[in-house]
Amino acid sequence: MIVACSKDQGIGVIRVSNALSAATVDTFREQLASWQAVEVNVKNYVIDLKQVDFMDSAGLGTLIAVLKRITERGGDLKIACLQKKPRMVFEITRAYKVFEIYDTVDEALKMFK
Repeated sequence: MIVACSKDQGIGVIRVSNALSAATVDTFREQLASWQAVEVNVKNYVIDLKQVDFMDSAGLGTLIAVLKRITERGGDLKIACLQKKPRMVFEITRAYKVFEIYDTVDEALKMFK
């Protein structure tokens, strides 16, 4: 399993436990979509990337697609615990301008209040 989903005060917390790359993004999307189908009332999300030590353009593209889908439904998405190598992908592509990035899941959760 790549994704562990839970709720904290009504906010979806998505913990990713693998690299987000071309090899894993389909599984990531499927697992997230099945959880979202069950938890239809969850609008806001925090994606915890603490265990993600590698991300390629496919991984970033998937996060952008997830952000787009969530915002189209009136929600918001924040990124937490971005590691060094994936952070470089965000910096090179300037994706940090698209996402709100926090050092911890708790910090990201507080921003929804």
